[in-house]
Amino acid sequence: MLPLTRINRNIRSLKRYRQVLGVLIKYGFGHIVEQLNINYYLELSKRIVTLGTVSQGIERLTQPERLRMAMEELGPSFVKLGQLLSTRPDLIPKDYADEFRKLQDKVPAVPFDAIRTQIEAEFDRSIDELFAHIDPQPIAAGSVAQVHRSRLHSGEEVVTKVRRPGIVEILETDLDILGGLAYLVDKHLPASDLYNPTGVVREFRRSIFREIDFTREGHVTERFAQQSLDTTIVRTPKVFWDQTGASVLTLEYIRGTKITDFTALEERNLNPKKIAENCASLLLEQILRHGLFHGDPHPGNILILPGEQICFLDYGMVGRLDDELKQQLAELLMAVLQRDADRILTLLIYSGELTREIDRPALKRDILEFIDDYYDLPLEQFNTGRLLTDFIDILNRYRIRFPADLILLAKALVTLEGVARQLDPDFNLVVHLQPRIERLIRDRVSPAWISRDLLGLGRSYSSLVRQLPHDLRELLHRINHNKFKIDLEHRGLERLITDLDKSSNRISFSLIIAALVIGSSLIMQTDKGPMLLGFPVLGLFGYCIAGFLGLGLAIAVLRSGRL
Repeated sequence: MLPLTRINRNIRSLKRYRQVLGVLIKYGFGHIVEQLNINYYLELSKRIVTLGTVSQGIERLTQPERLRMAMEELGPSFVKLGQLLSTRPDLIPKDYADEFRKLQDKVPAVPFDAIRTQIEAEFDRSIDELFAHIDPQPIAAGSVAQVHRSRLHSGEEVVTKVRRPGIVEILETDLDILGGLAYLVDKHLPASDLYNPTGVVREFRRSIFREIDFTREGHVTERFAQQSLDTTIVRTPKVFWDQTGASVLTLEYIRGTKITDFTALEERNLNPKKIAENCASLLLEQILRHGLFHGDPHPGNILILPGEQICFLDYGMVGRLDDELKQQLAELLMAVLQRDADRILTLLIYSGELTREIDRPALKRDILEFIDDYYDLPLEQFNTGRLLTDFIDILNRYRIRFPADLILLAKALVTLEGVARQLDPDFNLVVHLQPRIERLIRDRVSPAWISRDLLGLGRSYSSLVRQLPHDLRELLHRINHNKFKIDLEHRGLERLITDLDKSSNRISFSLIIAALVIGSSLIMQTDKGPMLLGFPVLGLFGYCIAGFLGLGLAIAVLRSGRL
């Protein structure tokens, strides 16, 4: 039976379950809902959903389109999940990822009275104490938060990002439902292990709750400011901590020009080519030097200041590369530069996460074709975005999953190259990428780096050697005292158990009905007891009960569609 932690059974969740499943059925996913056997797991006395017909207009749409429309109708949590999946073409098929990129937050602004209450509850102070002025009309509104122009008592112009009231409770309920559905998909749909639905929901939970924690975003913003102290090409907004908390973020208001406002850039004598170079240099420095990079550098998140200075906005989506990930990246890039298909194959198999057995000869052939397509290509024809997209297609084809931050890195580079080429049609990311890769590779083979790796390896083995005797002693103790256990988990048998349970119940009902009919018939032959119209009342009563139970059983069988 599904544990309580898997499906929250309070009334609000059950109503939301009905709504979610109803929308999925509406958009043509009723066959999947039926396979999940959701009614059995919720143990309701009546069906939570009833399968219906799908309109002809919806039937003509592709499955990715129907799923995208269902997500939009289900609201913020599902829209955010779709947006996350659109950045992970290694997890889902490409046609789904492309369709999910069309998802947009379509929500009206929260009335300012609710925003005022949210701010005052966060700081336990009146809004007049916190701000000299705050504009009631938001300058942006999304499904998670909305942004207002404000002014502090010190006279500084700021922007205040406020979490939508009640969004945490909505997310908690929807994530409970998504977790329960993912669990059922894992159990009942044989092909689900290719996509790891429970892992996706787990990653989404971590991602969305980090995104709505504005204290964390404030600290991340300050980290970007710290790592940019030695360069003049970037400006990071200042965080005002007296007006910042878990649900409110207050940042310096920076006046700048939108990176795609080419007329304004020309009027302010800002050089588009230099802007493209600065954007590339900044992002590559974040990735390859600091390991902390902006994960969503789309045009709406970039302002241009005098002197072609770059200002990234919204640090809710960031990527991190630790030393191990950077080493994997360096080794992979080195293997590509050396056209070493065997080394690339080894790195893909042992650095990524495999979801099924791999056809190694076919994968090696595709890698060689991939290298040949790009190796001798003239620089002016080189497209980094297409290269990364083709490489991710190979990962997707063979169901190889890499760490989310590496996929986010690829998305950030593709997005940045698209923005930069709008500014400078001759822009080529490889020109900026190549010297940094060479420097990264040189660093990896330097004596200092090798010494540090050997030292870390020595510490790891030292810890292993110290722990090994204790672990062996514990293992032998458990074996000697018959406490050694191996947990086995059966998969895919719940549906069989459910069907056997239903079948045994129907057989039991049939036996009871047959017994009532036989018993009533015997009573009818006795002519004893109270009589009605010349027949024994007890016999008539038995026939009525048998008829009622038989009719109910027949209806249940017909509704199940399995005669």
